Amino acid sequence: MIQAKVKLTFPSALQFVVETGSGHKLIIDDLIGRTGPKPIELMAGALAGCTAFDVVTILRNKKHKNVTAYEVSVDAEQRQAPPQVFTNVRIHHSITGDDIDPQSVEDAIRLSEVKYCSVGEMIRQSGAGITTTYSIHPTGAAASDDLATAERVAVVA
Repeated sequence: MIQAKVKLTFPSALQFVVETGSGHKLIIDDLIGRTGPKPIELMAGALAGCTAFDVVTILRNKKHKNVTAYEVSVDAEQRQAPPQVFTNVRIHHSITGDDIDPQSVEDAIRLSEVKYCSVGEMIRQSGAGITTTYSIHPTGAAASDDLATAERVAVVA
């Protein structure tokens, strides 16, 4: 069972401390307070973290790839009216290493999206569309310096 509790830390402002079941604490806030992320930002971060753990673990442990750097970004559009749920989500994986091939990356992303990433599945079940892309960079190249491999769309069946 996943547990979390929220405590109001300052009654005159909208700032809360979230304490997870494993004892970790973080501050959440709104746009006015600006002392922590908004709860919806945590959803995007949770999605990035969930798929990142899956993909890098599969690439390193199952595909035996030497991943030297890895970044995941999530951009999400929200419905204008409350509840402002995600409507469209774009995930981009930027993988750096010298022996990384597109098929291994696509296999890892597919497994994350259809089998392992529970956060992605929750977002998908809310009705949001998710599009995933990736780029592969040779070791020593900057993540944005993508001369070797163009951005590709990961097709998940």
